[in-house]
Amino acid sequence: MAMEDKDISFTNNEAIHNFELIVDEQRAFIDYQLKGNKIYLVHTEVPVDLRDQGIAAIIVEKALQYIDEHHLKLVPLCPYVQQYLKRHPQWDRLLA
Repeated sequence: MAMEDKDISFTNNEAIHNFELIVDEQRAFIDYQLKGNKIYLVHTEVPVDLRDQGIAAIIVEKALQYIDEHHLKLVPLCPYVQQYLKRHPQWDRLLA
């Protein structure tokens, strides 16, 4: 099944400090901490069944769009997010 055919829902679950992506009723997430106008992306996790489908890249992209829209400064602690930024330097403007 192609990614664009999947039912995908992105939300900011502020109660538990997670950006969440629900794909096929499974939850991928980025754990974050918000301090003032800085957002620390701590950890990205994708369920085993969803790996190697580009889900991590999708959730990072959506999180970065959210950060941009909310005028936050990014502190990428998560190794996956750091790698993503190396491949997509257009997001460097968000870095704290």
